[in-house]
Amino acid sequence: MISEKMNAAFNKQIKDEMYSSNLYLSMVAYFEEIGLKGFANWMRVQVQEENAHAMGLFDYLISRDGRVIIDAIDKPAFEWACALDCFEAVYKHEQHVTSLINGLIDVAEAEKDRAAVSFLQWYLKEQVEEEANCSEICAKLKLIGDDKHALLLIDQELATRTYVAPTIA
Repeated sequence: MISEKMNAAFNKQIKDEMYSSNLYLSMVAYFEEIGLKGFANWMRVQVQEENAHAMGLFDYLISRDGRVIIDAIDKPAFEWACALDCFEAVYKHEQHVTSLINGLIDVAEAEKDRAAVSFLQWYLKEQVEEEANCSEICAKLKLIGDDKHALLLIDQELATRTYVAPTIA
């Protein structure tokens, strides 16, 4: 059985993961609109990952006899100045999600819920990877500046990303 406080914290994180999914879906639309299909592909994979993250939390909560409560999700942004602006928003968002996961672990530790602490370690590791991936793409976009040819090369690179379903602890 999971504590009420832990249950509420998991429900909030499920909502936050679904917001992330919607944010990245909005970015898919942005990149499709400006003709960067590789960037759109990268974001489509992000959408799938965020949905998987939410479902991992959802399933964990159910496995602990918790109660899942689906809450309304805020409308995400839908306009960015350029690819770099968009990816800087992604990087900032992933840093925010890392802070949310850390907060969830804080609740688990305060509740002495060792099972939740153990489960959430996968999410923390995933966030380190997410931040690193976004940081790398931001660095490349900063490096190329206004070079459209280089932007198209990055677009080709991002088009190769494929979704691999995570094995959540």
